[in-house]
Amino acid sequence: MVILFINNSGGGFAQNIEVESGTSVAKLFGQKLPNAQPTDYLIRVNRLPASSDQVLVAGDRVSFTPTKIEGAHALGA
Repeated sequence: MVILFINNSGGGFAQNIEVESGTSVAKLFGQKLPNAQPTDYLIRVNRLPASSDQVLVAGDRVSFTPTKIEGAHALGA
C-alpha cells in the first residue's frame, strides 16, 4: 500500500512510499530512522498525534519532526 512519508529531519522531504499492509507507526519509524529515538520526535499520522502501535492504512500522511535540534542551545544558557 502507498502512504505519504514526510521526514522533517535535516533538509526534510516528502514522498509516496510503499509499505506492507499492517505496518505500525513504530515499525515505519524503525525502518526510516533506525538510529533515532522516538521520544525525540513528534510523530503524526494525518496531522494528528499517533501512538506507536497505530496501524497505517493506504493514503495515510505520516510525519516525523524532531523536537530537539542538534547543536542548539537552550535560552539563557
